[in-house]
Parts: sequence; C-alpha cells; structure tokens
Amino acid sequence: MRRKARCQGDKSVDKLKKGKKAKVKKTEPSFEQKGKPGKGSQLMNSIMENDKKTIDNGKLIMGALTQGITSFAPDLMMEKFVDNYKLAKNIYGESLIKYFSGYDPRYIEKNIKIPEFQRELAGKMESQLRDLKAEGIIDKNNTITDEGIQLAGLILYTEEIDNLTPKGVLGERFHKKNHIYGSKTNTKIFRKSDRYRDVALKRSIKTAIRRGHSSLKINDLKSFERQAKGKVYVVYALDSSGSMKGEKLVMCKKAGISLAFKAIEEKDKVGLMVFGKEIKQEIMPTDDFLMLLKEISVIKATSETDFGVTIKRAINMFPAEDVTKHLLILTDALPTVGKDPQQETLDAANIAAANGITISVVGINLDKPGKILAKKLAETGNGKLYVVKDVKEIDKIVLQDYYSL
Repeated sequence: MRRKARCQGDKSVDKLKKGKKAKVKKTEPSFEQKGKPGKGSQLMNSIMENDKKTIDNGKLIMGALTQGITSFAPDLMMEKFVDNYKLAKNIYGESLIKYFSGYDPRYIEKNIKIPEFQRELAGKMESQLRDLKAEGIIDKNNTITDEGIQLAGLILYTEEIDNLTPKGVLGERFHKKNHIYGSKTNTKIFRKSDRYRDVALKRSIKTAIRRGHSSLKINDLKSFERQAKGKVYVVYALDSSGSMKGEKLVMCKKAGISLAFKAIEEKDKVGLMVFGKEIKQEIMPTDDFLMLLKEISVIKATSETDFGVTIKRAINMFPAEDVTKHLLILTDALPTVGKDPQQETLDAANIAAANGITISVVGINLDKPGKILAKKLAETGNGKLYVVKDVKEIDKIVLQDYYSL
C-alpha cells in the first residue's frame, strides 16, 4: 500500500463544493530529470516523434550491449557469418544482426553462402558503421560512446513504459483484468487532504446516481484508503551469468527500469547490483532515475554466479536507519562458486535477515534443485519466491514484489 500525499486537485475540489462538474484529466507518468537538458533531451524528442532511424540505432546499440559487445568489427562479423552463421547468431544476437545489417536474420542465414549477397551485406554494414559515427553513437575506433549508451537506455525506457501503461501496471489504480496486486476494496469519504488521483471514481458516481444527483458533488466523492508504509530502499540484484544472455537479460533490464521509475515516483530509493562470479556493478540506493537508466543499459552477461558474496555486499548498501530494506534477486540458475555455494548462500541470507533485510527471488525457468534452493533463500530472507516461465512477465512480477512491501 502506498503512502498519502497532499492533494494537488484543490481547485477541482473547490469547483465541486460550488456544485460544478469536475473534469478528470488524464495524466502521463513522469520523473524528475536531474541536470541541465542536453543531448539526452534531443534523443528523447526524436524517439517520442517516432524517428525510425534514431529508434533503430537505439535498438542496435541495445542489442550489442545485451550481448556484451561494446565495439564493432564488420570484417570479423562477416567472416563469422560466412564460416558458421548459427554460431555467429549466438554470439551477436538477432537484434544486433537485424539492425546492423538491415536484413532479417533468417534471410541472411538462407543467403549467406551466395557471393553477391555477401558483398551486398558487407556494403550495408560498412554504410551503417559510417552513419553511426556521423551520429556520434560510436567513435572513430568503432566503440560505443556515452551518447550511444544513453540512446540505448532511452529505448529501453520508452519500450517498457509503453508496454506497462496499456496493461494498467503504472499508476496508483489498475485495470482489473491485468491488475496482479489485487483490487482496492476499502473506501472512505473524500477529504481535502487526500490525493485527487485516489478518488474512487466509479463508487463516487454510483453514490451520486443513488442520491439522484445529475453531476458529482463534493459529498458524493469516495477515495481509496491507503496505509503509510514508511521509506523503502530496494536493491535490484541481477544475475549476469552467461546463461542470462539474450531475451532474459533484456526483459530483466526493462523490469529494473520499471521498478526504478515507479519506486522513485513514490519517493522511495532503488539500488542496483549486477553479479556473476564477482560484483560487476554496484549503485547505492538513489532517486537519480537517469543514472540508474544508464547503468541498467550497460549490463552484460559474463560468467559464473556467486550468491553468497552478492547478499553480503548488499547488506552494506542499506542505511542503518529504521527503513524498509528489501533485496530482490533475479536469477536463472543455482550458485556455482565456493566450496559449498548453496549453504554459503543461506548463511548470507541469515545475516541479511538479522540486519532487517528481506529477500525475494525471481527465478527464471529454474530446474527442480534451483527451485528448492530459491524457496529456502526466500523463506530465510522472509520474502517471496516468484517462479517465472514467461520472461515477458518479469516486469509485472518485479512490480508486484515492490507493491507487496
């Protein structure tokens, strides 16, 4: 449940007091951008205006970063295509191949042995390389620039917000068909101190109709009850082992963006930890959405998994003060590092619990032993276990966990 805030619709309430109809204005989710407007604003404007070239470039860079690729070598890429296309597709990923070559990956696979097509494909990739340099998305050494990383992050952000909004996952009130957190049932008489977006519109209208009113009046309004929960600090811990490469990692990135967006909008703080054999990235809980967006964008899959180190390091990321502390771990496999990795993981979870930190686990296509350990980890951490079979549902599950705090 979310905390109360001052109502920003006082003018609308005053109109209702005078017997006037209130117009409910549809609002879009927003976040506070820190720093001065710059190239990022221009890129966002291009994306919002559906500039196909900018969007395709962003998807190209996003595909590269997801595969752990930070620079381009068209000659080497062509060589791998011709030598063993299936292996090359695994290395580069379908998204990178599609947007860098301009061809559907399946079409390339069918025609890659034809010399004329090879020359045409090589020419297209060289042309794309020149365009990326001209746009400042890669530098003279064919390495992705900060601007390229920022563009990839903005693409991730816009895709995730577009994906969530129609489902009703963003915002305080949700469409019943897609609302996975349970519908709100408790209402009360609307007070001036309530948030205007907490108005229970349908129930208010029913009350007005029952009273024979032709328009909503102030005494008809009902609002949803909300229970204060205090400050929340969430650390989003993402497994970056090699098995996470591809769509799983992309969907986990998008889920991290949706969590950061929503939690920061609610005045909570989000931290980021990317782990494999060691900690790859570590961002202390913050309300700087743009920084989190950039850091999430550059996450790439690496090697093995060490849960014990991850949990122990996460303990130090939370403040000592009395706040809600929650660690959310996303993984697709058992821990593989250490003498007894499973026991070391549970020992670390016990230490976290002793420090007032709850732990939830989002397990992606876990095998039976993995589910058993994940369940023990969540129980030890006084959290929840979510078993995911469809990676497209990860964002909703991550928000479900956040809203359960």
